Amino acid sequence: MRPISWKLPKQHFSFCCPLQVLRVSLLLLFTILAATQSIANAADKPRGGEIREVFIPMPDGVQLAVDLYVPANLESDEKLPIIIEYNPYRKDEGRGSRFGLYQYFVENDYIVARIDIRGTGRSTGVVVQHEYTDQEQEDAEVAIDWLSKRPYSNGNIGMFGISWSGFNSIHLAMRNPPALKAIIAVDSADDLYEDDVHYMDGIMHVDAWEIDMDIANAQPASPDFIIDDAYYRDRFNTDPWMVQYKRQQRDGPFWNRASLNEDYASIKVPTYVIGGWYDGYRDSVPRMLENLKAPVKGMIGPWQHTFPNWGYPGKGIEWRAEAVRWFDHWLRDADNGIMDEPKFSVFVRNWHRPGTDAPEITGTWRYEDGWPIKRAKSEVLYPSAAHTLSNKPEKPQEHKLKYKPTTGIVAGGPVMWFGDLAWDQQPADGQSMVYDSGTLEEDLEILGMPVANLQVSADAPHANWIVRLSDVAPDGQVSLVSAAGLNGTHRNSAENPEDLVPGQIYPLKIDMHFTSWVFPKGHRIRLAVNNALWPMLWPSPYPMTTSLHLGKGTKLTLPVIPYEKRPAPHYPEPVEYADYPGYGEGESETPSGYAEINTVERNYLTQTVKVHARDAGYSDYPWGRVHYLASIYHTTNDKDPAHTAVDAEYKYTWDLKDNRELVFQGLFNFHSDVDNFYYEFTRKLFENGTLVKERTWEESIPRDYQ
Repeated sequence: MRPISWKLPKQHFSFCCPLQVLRVSLLLLFTILAATQSIANAADKPRGGEIREVFIPMPDGVQLAVDLYVPANLESDEKLPIIIEYNPYRKDEGRGSRFGLYQYFVENDYIVARIDIRGTGRSTGVVVQHEYTDQEQEDAEVAIDWLSKRPYSNGNIGMFGISWSGFNSIHLAMRNPPALKAIIAVDSADDLYEDDVHYMDGIMHVDAWEIDMDIANAQPASPDFIIDDAYYRDRFNTDPWMVQYKRQQRDGPFWNRASLNEDYASIKVPTYVIGGWYDGYRDSVPRMLENLKAPVKGMIGPWQHTFPNWGYPGKGIEWRAEAVRWFDHWLRDADNGIMDEPKFSVFVRNWHRPGTDAPEITGTWRYEDGWPIKRAKSEVLYPSAAHTLSNKPEKPQEHKLKYKPTTGIVAGGPVMWFGDLAWDQQPADGQSMVYDSGTLEEDLEILGMPVANLQVSADAPHANWIVRLSDVAPDGQVSLVSAAGLNGTHRNSAENPEDLVPGQIYPLKIDMHFTSWVFPKGHRIRLAVNNALWPMLWPSPYPMTTSLHLGKGTKLTLPVIPYEKRPAPHYPEPVEYADYPGYGEGESETPSGYAEINTVERNYLTQTVKVHARDAGYSDYPWGRVHYLASIYHTTNDKDPAHTAVDAEYKYTWDLKDNRELVFQGLFNFHSDVDNFYYEFTRKLFENGTLVKERTWEESIPRDYQ
């Protein structure tokens, strides 16, 4: 859900804020080279590489804009493998950070192609309708074929990328175009419905990225920022993406069209999947290791939604060394032994204190032969009447909990998703049913997806259940280890939801998100159960009381890993390269480059809570400076959760060197009552202080078991 942005330090998120990526210097000379526009002159280029811009023709006349990152001394008869990163995040703005990222590959005799999806960046055509359309994938097939036939190509193409470009690397591997020989997907998902940022675990989510994309994609191509009829037609007037996602509130064909979990056998292309323990897309790593029939390897380490060389909060690694070995094997037929090594490398996390200021994550790397791990054992713990976790079930007992919709602010972390560093869980635990183990007499390692089996009932037709697994330190600090939600109406099927019958007891199986943790001796294991994780997850609409029925059917299953001496990978330290000069230099309020929670206002009289998330800053480019603002307010009420709202403003102000000021403003409101969601979005364009274009979209969308 997020990319390297003009707004953020590059060691953090890498996915979805489009104009977030850094641009070529117009101070450099333009030359013509083999039907290519060279944007970095050999005399001026930073270390060892240059950027050339080409345009790939599509069958309908659209031109996809491409930056080729090539060795500066490329011989006219030299043929190299090409690896592609393909997304809508404006390749020109991205040149600053991507030059350093790609330089490692260039120095190892690869050409990297950064492609703008149609209608975005410098590519022509109408903006694609939403994420991962057939059009996007069909264009990519044409681009792969076209690049494979260039005189500088050896005919073998790879794809790689993070988040969006990792997703579509998977999607193109599902289509198996002949020239595509291998992929690397970083921080990507195999399930678009439950694992992407629209419906987390089947529950409505409104993400900062979703809001941003509907104003970021409305901006014309740099550096000229041409405002004409074609621009209005192809970008400004195109329908917002967000409303299309919010119409699709249950799983089904809209999401299945590009979800690998529908058919893992569709991939024939060798696949390397990489995840991070502080990223929301990490579940795909074990699932793809287990289910792919094609050659596959996996890695997961102690970082957020970022490339591992920019690892944060854990120590980064030089993953590109591994990537070069992978691509050398499949794109150059190199016999380098990479496929003789164990399939899965994992960083095993030690305990760390909660909070966004946690120190560097400690732990150890090791190899595993694949997934599942054969020596893994299931340890079952049963919640008891005394709110403990015991090894044996007790007699049936009922624990009731009054639904408090504003619960969970600390659990979602500052960017509000199932990734990121979470704050101390004590405030959420105080509004949950909590069950603690005894003090551990020795360290306990888990690796996998903890499972909570619950016997539940509610006195309302709709309810969500949230489970959190935490580590309680001797001083009382509570570190989140894993969590997950389940929409109770999806208990049998997310495609065919069903109301709950008030008072009826239902069995729920909740697979928590993939995790690694070593509970230290002297700590306790905690299971917390409640019905809200707001503002990350949209509240169910009815005031209610839920019950957890204890006994044999309610249990926590931990994936315990017994000690075994295992081989370990030895990754090099990250190699640092200079950014491309003149692009994306600036400041950001937040470390992630996204709006992060900074204030919480609670009115105890009205029981209304308002959460404000914000980011602001600027970035400089050769053609001018952009100031950006992201401001999001989440509001709900413990007495009336049906009336929940998100109000946001996103604004990009370009001070251009041709003495123009262009302001692109997006005003967003999304709110609900018992029966409907109400969507409103307004785009505005100001030129030199004058409003020159405005358009508003409004829609009432029936609630569909949300």
